[in-house]
Amino acid sequence: MKSLPSYIKLLQNGELKRRAELAYSNLQSCTSCPRNCKVDRKNGEYGICASGHLPIVSSFTPHFGEEPVLSGTRGAGNIFFGNCNLKCVYCQNFDISQNPKTELKNEVSHERLAEIMLELQNRDCHNIGLVSPTHFSATILKSIYLAAEMGLSLPIIYNTNGYDSVEMLRLYDGVADIYLPDFKYGNDEYAKKYSMVDNYFERTKAAIKEMFRQVGDELVYDEDVVVRGLIVRHLILPNDLSETEKVFKFIAEELSTNVHVSLMSQYYPTNKAYKDILIDRSIRESEYEKALQLLDKYGLQNGFTQELESAENYRPYFIEDRVNPFGN
Repeated sequence: MKSLPSYIKLLQNGELKRRAELAYSNLQSCTSCPRNCKVDRKNGEYGICASGHLPIVSSFTPHFGEEPVLSGTRGAGNIFFGNCNLKCVYCQNFDISQNPKTELKNEVSHERLAEIMLELQNRDCHNIGLVSPTHFSATILKSIYLAAEMGLSLPIIYNTNGYDSVEMLRLYDGVADIYLPDFKYGNDEYAKKYSMVDNYFERTKAAIKEMFRQVGDELVYDEDVVVRGLIVRHLILPNDLSETEKVFKFIAEELSTNVHVSLMSQYYPTNKAYKDILIDRSIRESEYEKALQLLDKYGLQNGFTQELESAENYRPYFIEDRVNPFGN
């Protein structure tokens, strides 16, 4: 018998509704992410993410480009949210993450987002992937509650840039089955320069510690697809601007050497990367090999790697095709 995702129990005992209401109330003085803008998003005020109280759905589709244990044979049911709480100069999704005036047109009701989750379930996806959910974390819970009431029964993946509020993540305890955070930088200076964000390293460490507390270091499978667990992604940047060793040291020493790490080699210069010579190139084979050696150094043997030539395979084309931006 297929196991049900953990939020079903929360639905049945009324806790999911309570969490949804509590999270939504946060938008009156928004602290949905560590930027703590404290604007009233319910009444049309905008903070760094330039988003209101309703979610912006830029695209949704069965996606086959996630880790194989998440995409499976039928795809992850990914929902790509517009706008972002980071401003990465090299963002591969910049068409939807840094184009708020256009993306405002893709704002949807909570009921519509719930319907989208059910549509992806009806298309036989393995899971529901919330891609870049952080700035909408306070409002997505309401749609999860509505979708669960209507029969949603797929695991939920919280696929985030890592710059999350610990308090908001606690409301997702028992709601998100799989955490898929990026850990972009081991250096606050580079995070400030390339993602326009303060205290990224410490804030992301705190967020991932909370994710780890909730789901631990074991991946739970249903046949060949993960239904619960934590996978930490790390994108190698040119010239070690990601300070990979500090990231791996944190995972090994403050979480567990059993944590699964997804080491990504898909970086390519896009968006505004051309403005900075240090980041305006693809990574070199020597940089990738160094990162692999660091995995060994810190005993991080569980996880996933990419082919060095993988960049072209993961390029989205949201401008050309919102229905199938990855050409699946």
